[in-house]
Amino acid sequence: MTRLDFTQPPFDALNSSERESLKKQTQIRYLAKNEALPVADHDYFYVVLKGRIQQSLAGDELHDYAATNFSNDWFDARKKPTNDTLPSLYMTAAVSEDALDNHNNGDSHLSHNSTRDYHYQALEDSLLLQVNSAAIDKLSAQNPHIHKLLNGELAERMQAYNQRSGSSHSSASSYSLTSATAGNQAESQQLMLQPVTAIRMLQVHTISETATLFEAARTMTQAGLKHVLVKRTPTIERHPTRSHQSNLGILTDADICRAVSEQVDMSTMLCRDYAKFKLYTVSYQQDISEALLTMIRHRVHRLPVLDDNEEVIGVLAQSDLLAFLSHHSQIITLQIENADSIDALKLPVEQIGQYIRGQHNNGIKIGVISRIVQALNAHVFSKLWRLIVPDMVYENTCIIVMGSEGRGEQIMRTDQDNALIIRNGFSDPKLADYAAAFNHALADMGYPLCDGNIMMTNPLWRQPLNRFKSEVSTWFSQKQPEHAIWLSSLLDASYVCGDERLLEALRKHLQIAHRSADPMFVRSFAKAALQFGEVNQWWKKFAPLIGKPLPQDIDLKKAGIFPLVHGIRSLALENDIFDVTSSKTRLQQLVHAGVMTHNRAETLNEALEFFMARRLDIALATDDKLARQVDPSTLSALERDLLKECLNVVKSFKNELRQRYQLEIA
Repeated sequence: MTRLDFTQPPFDALNSSERESLKKQTQIRYLAKNEALPVADHDYFYVVLKGRIQQSLAGDELHDYAATNFSNDWFDARKKPTNDTLPSLYMTAAVSEDALDNHNNGDSHLSHNSTRDYHYQALEDSLLLQVNSAAIDKLSAQNPHIHKLLNGELAERMQAYNQRSGSSHSSASSYSLTSATAGNQAESQQLMLQPVTAIRMLQVHTISETATLFEAARTMTQAGLKHVLVKRTPTIERHPTRSHQSNLGILTDADICRAVSEQVDMSTMLCRDYAKFKLYTVSYQQDISEALLTMIRHRVHRLPVLDDNEEVIGVLAQSDLLAFLSHHSQIITLQIENADSIDALKLPVEQIGQYIRGQHNNGIKIGVISRIVQALNAHVFSKLWRLIVPDMVYENTCIIVMGSEGRGEQIMRTDQDNALIIRNGFSDPKLADYAAAFNHALADMGYPLCDGNIMMTNPLWRQPLNRFKSEVSTWFSQKQPEHAIWLSSLLDASYVCGDERLLEALRKHLQIAHRSADPMFVRSFAKAALQFGEVNQWWKKFAPLIGKPLPQDIDLKKAGIFPLVHGIRSLALENDIFDVTSSKTRLQQLVHAGVMTHNRAETLNEALEFFMARRLDIALATDDKLARQVDPSTLSALERDLLKECLNVVKSFKNELRQRYQLEIA
């Protein structure tokens, strides 16, 4: 950037003629140390060539913009403050307009107008590129990608960044799951984002639940299908949060074979006795990645496709999906299912890591990757438990995963977080041995043992259902530090295998225990979201201090991920949301409950996924299992700007929590 060539992100998206045009609308601007940028010069776009520029608002220091050895920061001085950037007095809806007026007209020297514009001041002698704003606007109008990166809302900027990042990865990386070319990687990315209707769907053939197996077999033969949909009388109300229709089922050729082996009378036996109901479905508007996730998560080979009226318009078959994609995570699923020993599981586990790298390099959104990885890991854990325990133990227990794994937000193989719920009255003298074998086998595969000992080898996390319930009641009634940690883990619990009803019963008790708890419990629970990171002046870590010790790296988990995750978890707890565990689905439920707007929820989710993606970048580049620390000076200007914006989202979210729960400033 110092060569005035505009080749660094986001300007690398410009063609040569656009860059030349921009140069003609650019001049050098000098600011001496402590000199402020006059308000009259706020109608320009600036790039920092040398030095540091501090941005503040009403005396509150917000950002540093600087030139580093890696890239040069930029800022649009025309940009006005938003609710997310205002100082805490101005940010909260709890502050009345009268309070604002009193602040502006009281002892404070600030005027109402002074809050409308940012203040820019040189912290040292600085050189800037001063770019005509009309030229920037013209380029933005001509180049939608540039427009999104420079002027879009956070969700739009993230989308544009991911598209650019995916393209960059594809061209630079020599890796893919099948050693494909970069062109194939880009094609794979596009395929994943196609709607499910892009795949050939099987025709819909439906019969009544009162039809005989003979009639069903004849229908399959005539249609050339290996299945038929079964419609039953709608007597059971469908759960609003489930992704299946309770009154729609499926009968396959495997079910017909089972009936034959059991020597039933095909001419009299009814379909409802052999069909599988609670059928999982997918909307025609969903993309292929979501359909694939549903298939993997629920271990089904066929998905009815629904229109806007929830009518079935076709059936998506696993074989057709695989043929469309040619390679995919479903292949890993099949390898897991076919594993006949613990050693045989190691290969697909390694392929999960390769799959993560390949999908990330292809630019697939981190949220999609993480949810698919969650489903793949669940397959591994389920298969491992099957290989270790006898059927009786499998049927009378339930394995759950917690923490980031339970939320579907864990990508790297970080610490295990699991538990074993045992059916009341069931016992087996070898349960402790089975648990140890399970945890240590996972550790041998690369899933580290939990430092906090939240694993089924710990008797606290291997108990009958009633004892778990008793523990939960204690956690709500007593305020020991570890209780909040344990409760946070359990609130994120996700089913892996065994009897799912045990987890459902425990979730129900969580809800009952919360309703019976002290109304102030959520207040103390939410306080942990403010535990890490400075509320103010986090931006100082972005400043390159020449001749002085380098600023500390930013801990992505403490500064970004944890406050968002726990804050969202606390809001979900307050609003009685127990049936979903991921931060994204919790945000959706909070929007539905009227707790926040759709735009706010989208902003929080985009910020969370940005932090997760940066952690994955570090993990893949360094093989660092923790992958938490990022040096801002090594990021591109675009990445630094997005990181600043996401950290600002965290700051504003903390302030919202502080106001909502009347928490003192940390």
